[in-house]
Amino acid sequence: MEPDAALIARAAAGDRESFGALVIRYQESVRRVARAVTGNAEDGDDAAQDAFLSALDRLETYDPSRPFGPWLMRIASNAAIDLVRRRTVRAALPLEPYVASSRPGPADDTEAAEIRRELAAALAELPERQRAAVTLFDVEGYPHAEIAAILGVPEGTVRSDVFHARRTLRKVLRAYGPELTEE
Repeated sequence: MEPDAALIARAAAGDRESFGALVIRYQESVRRVARAVTGNAEDGDDAAQDAFLSALDRLETYDPSRPFGPWLMRIASNAAIDLVRRRTVRAALPLEPYVASSRPGPADDTEAAEIRRELAAALAELPERQRAAVTLFDVEGYPHAEIAAILGVPEGTVRSDVFHARRTLRKVLRAYGPELTEE
């Protein structure tokens, strides 16, 4: 696998295939973050596309001494937040299934779908920055310091956003049993 730095250098020189390789490498993470911030798949995909176009336009501003992923995630989270702010009416569609049942069966599938719907609704009610922070931390696995850099806020604010987002989400999931609300 070719290092990001080599792909970025060639992409900055105009090689579209190199930038395409970066898109392929990061598209799932960018889409997950954008979808979490916007609250639905369609808006998230639009924001992800905007993020990649913006990254291509601003590739010359990227500092190669720093990791590419957090730089791109900051652009993605900002693109998603901007899209949410531009839209006056948002559709509340369920998120992709992040919570999967470990037990087979139609009743379990129904319960898992209900949990996903309630979780998506609870995520949609969170402020955008809390949605982005909890998604970057719990889904993408970024540390607090990198999330702070991505979102452009102090690390303590990220810790607070993740804490408050988790507390809100735990209240929603409490009805489904303690195993879903434990850390």
